[in-house]
Amino acid sequence: QVQLVESGGGSVQSGGSLTLSCAVSGFTYRTYCLGWFRQAPGKEREEVAVLHSDGTADYSDSAKGRFTVFQDNAKIRMSLQMKSLKPANQAMYYCAGAVVCGRYYTIRDFSYWGQGTQVTVSS
Repeated sequence: QVQLVESGGGSVQSGGSLTLSCAVSGFTYRTYCLGWFRQAPGKEREEVAVLHSDGTADYSDSAKGRFTVFQDNAKIRMSLQMKSLKPANQAMYYCAGAVVCGRYYTIRDFSYWGQGTQVTVSS
């Protein structure tokens, strides 16, 4: 049974940093994607960063240069390091997993989701 459990959210001032973690269990596929998505009140859920099983990563335009997604060697934890946070980054952040995930994917490919962790950024 696949389980994704996020942690590490919290409150930070603008310009600060946070690292989110996603504990991954039961996700034993040879090829996959694990990603971070976020959703602010009244807005659609959007991609932040996606890590492919070959180690490559995709980032949204707003995340490039400030956020880094990585996985530990044992592949039981995926993390998102966020720097220079802005109030616009405030949202619920979700960890998600996709079994079928090529170079071209959509949010609909992600069938496994965690419960989310809140990130609050004050100006």
